[in-house]
Amino acid sequence: MNKHKIYTMSFASVYPHYVNKAERKGRTKEEVDHIIAWLTGYSQEELEAILEKKTDFETFFEEAPHMNPSRELIKGVICGVRVEEIEEPTMREIRYLDKLIDELAKGKAMEKILRK
Repeated sequence: MNKHKIYTMSFASVYPHYVNKAERKGRTKEEVDHIIAWLTGYSQEELEAILEKKTDFETFFEEAPHMNPSRELIKGVICGVRVEEIEEPTMREIRYLDKLIDELAKGKAMEKILRK
């Protein structure tokens, strides 16, 4: 089975799109980074190293220090698919992040985005 193209894309190639999407709606890069840290457990220094090394998406999620167990509370549709119904684990993690960034761009409060 062939892997989806996004698995081999560098996280650094998509990260600016996350930041731009948030900033266009009055949110900040720091909020994007906070969401990434909440989801994956990466520190700011680790995130910057990943961006510099151009780590691919699959490795980004495989090597995440601590995937937040509350991520399973993330529900909804992203790219026409319900995130909670995605069976492939790496794709589900990618879509969780996409969904969180969408919620940020839509003006949702950080407490709600972070499922507090």
